[in-house]
Amino acid sequence: MLKIVADENIEGLSQYLGHLGSIRTVKGRGLGSSDLHDADVLLVRSVTAVNEALLGGTSVKFVGTATSGFDHLDTQYLDQAGIAFAHAPGSNANSVVEYVLGAIGAVDQKLEQLFSGGTVGIVGYGNIGRLLAKRLEALKINYRVYDPWLTNEQISNPASLNDILRCDVISVHAELTSKEPWPSHHLFARQELAKIPQNSLLINASRGSIVDNVALQSRLNDIDAPVTILDVWEQEPRVDEGLLAQVRFGTAHIAGYSRDGKLLATRMLRDALLKSTGISARVNEQDVAVPDIHLPPGLSGAALLRALLAYNYSLSEDDRLLRESVHGLSDGPKATNFDRLRRDYSSRREVYGARVVAELGSPYDRYILMAMGCQLATQA
Repeated sequence: MLKIVADENIEGLSQYLGHLGSIRTVKGRGLGSSDLHDADVLLVRSVTAVNEALLGGTSVKFVGTATSGFDHLDTQYLDQAGIAFAHAPGSNANSVVEYVLGAIGAVDQKLEQLFSGGTVGIVGYGNIGRLLAKRLEALKINYRVYDPWLTNEQISNPASLNDILRCDVISVHAELTSKEPWPSHHLFARQELAKIPQNSLLINASRGSIVDNVALQSRLNDIDAPVTILDVWEQEPRVDEGLLAQVRFGTAHIAGYSRDGKLLATRMLRDALLKSTGISARVNEQDVAVPDIHLPPGLSGAALLRALLAYNYSLSEDDRLLRESVHGLSDGPKATNFDRLRRDYSSRREVYGARVVAELGSPYDRYILMAMGCQLATQA
């Protein structure tokens, strides 16, 4: 049986890994070598740096991080030491996509505009950008994609950045990089922000520094400024209260923080661990199905999608929590409170995979539910 040490904030440990051995949970930020003296497996999140200083002299043979990124792992050392490792790419993609669609639904009549022929511009065509494009296509909503690192043949509905800047909704999902020839740092600078029309919606749920926050604050002072929603901030975990006051909604980098995304990450690590160790183990998973969603009658089209997305998640509540946590404070307490909001986040459930109880008015309404990965159960 394996001896597993894991960050206490990783979801679903007992459900997905309990049958493989003993699990001891620890605080990720304070994890040290002394916690690993007899461990076979280490499972972490992004707050733990995994390197020779941590693992040297231990018996750890597998490291998994329940995150899409793995820059906190010294992969060169892990390779040299013969320690297998895995991460969970795309595990939070659907969570971010539902956050973006819910954010669109929370702004005026943006969903209605998109259902009537409007266009979403997607910046970045990685796991999240691809899934957002897939959802929009299923919903029959127009979209364009900008990703200069890919050829037009690799992109569905490719567009230039100037084309994207003219879209009704602009959703940013690029990787933050300073690499030439297409660095994404301050990709949205003063010149680009000036080209976004007043009736457009800009959403950044990627990395804060992709949008020049100083230039954005200046642009939002203009009478023709676009509506803006930020989940990420250039000086995280410090949030500029002046910029926060100017955006329609602001949240504490939690777009990918659904419980379902976290559970998927744990399942991915379990599968990688089984493959690495060659263990053939039965799956002993506790029921973690998404709860049923009950919608009132009379909803159709954009109103149906808005109600579906708002059923499990309140963007305005996360906005309120962030504003209250930074109001009138200096940078230090702001940063502490921002981290606390993320650490103690009450994970929402996704709508994907849910059983929806509703009375639908048209065949297309059923199609909307299917496009979001839901199943329909007609009310009695």
